[in-house]
Amino acid sequence: MQKLRIHYFEHIFFEGPGSIEEWCKKNGHSLSSTKFYKEFTLPNISDIDWLIIMGGPMDVYDEQKFGWLATEKKFIKQAIVAGKTVIGICLGAQILAEIFRAKVYKNKYKEIGWFSVEWSFEATKSQLFEGIKSHVTVFHWHGDTFDLPENAIRLASSEACKNQAFLYNKKVLGLQFHLETTATSLQQMLENGKSELIPEKYIQPEEEIRNHQRFIEKNKEILFILLDRLAAEG
Repeated sequence: MQKLRIHYFEHIFFEGPGSIEEWCKKNGHSLSSTKFYKEFTLPNISDIDWLIIMGGPMDVYDEQKFGWLATEKKFIKQAIVAGKTVIGICLGAQILAEIFRAKVYKNKYKEIGWFSVEWSFEATKSQLFEGIKSHVTVFHWHGDTFDLPENAIRLASSEACKNQAFLYNKKVLGLQFHLETTATSLQQMLENGKSELIPEKYIQPEEEIRNHQRFIEKNKEILFILLDRLAAEG
């Protein structure tokens, strides 16, 4: 496998790369970051092979509150045009959807906790998802959703949210859920997001979320398969 130069965008201190960092170390890839909640400089597009956009509690349309969002979106567009592999997770997927001119908006339900997603027919027939079970329990923490971008392939849906993942031009992957979750990152999200854990149809209590940590290892296994296959595509 080619050694990749992977850069990630971090929007808040408690939503970092999680097990993506482990995958990078395991395969000898370099990993660098831009943390928008600190003073930052962006890399040169030519100095990276992949761009990974992490999650965060802000919304894609919060540019007045978070001025760096416009700068970030401009860079992501440039990375896509340059043919880089781009992965967006949660907020990152919503930013990608907006860049592709799809509508991003409040979902009918917030989805927080461990809930099942079902891979689409197109996903199950693709090499990227070959051998992965059709239903997987994954970790969610989102209130917004998005319409499927034009010319993108819907990869997954859940009971609460129709568009959970998409693939565009084999190079741009959006995931509304968090396959990268580790025990540490889960603890940080729970500590910093307690105010959102109110009784609703698709919001699990903190105790229930903690009691389902057995899914972390399976999620990591799926994530590593997807990353390996994206890396093999070049």
